[in-house]
Amino acid sequence: QAQLTESGGGLVQAGDSLRLSCTASGIDFTWIGMGWFRQVPGKEREFVATTSWNGDETDYADSVKGRFTISKDNVADRLYPQMNTLKPEDTATYFCAAGNPGQDRRNYQYWGQGTQVTVSS
Repeated sequence: QAQLTESGGGLVQAGDSLRLSCTASGIDFTWIGMGWFRQVPGKEREFVATTSWNGDETDYADSVKGRFTISKDNVADRLYPQMNTLKPEDTATYFCAAGNPGQDRRNYQYWGQGTQVTVSS
């Protein structure tokens, strides 16, 4: 059974850095694309970052470009975003997803339960 589990969320101050982690099991992690999305109550889940199976191709939402870096560890079956210079508007529940890489959440077959990130001003 495929399972994605996010961790590393919490409360930070504006300007701080945070690294989330997504651990995968039950899927062929090495060969699958991955993505990060985020959602705030009352709004649609929005794209944050995506990577191809080997990390050669990445893409970012304009709102996080230059601040976030997505990376995929095919040995440990883990996905990370390194999030730097966090802003209050980055506050959201962050979800990892596995499937075909891209900005459209319909590309992804598997989803984690999410981890909350709160950035105080």
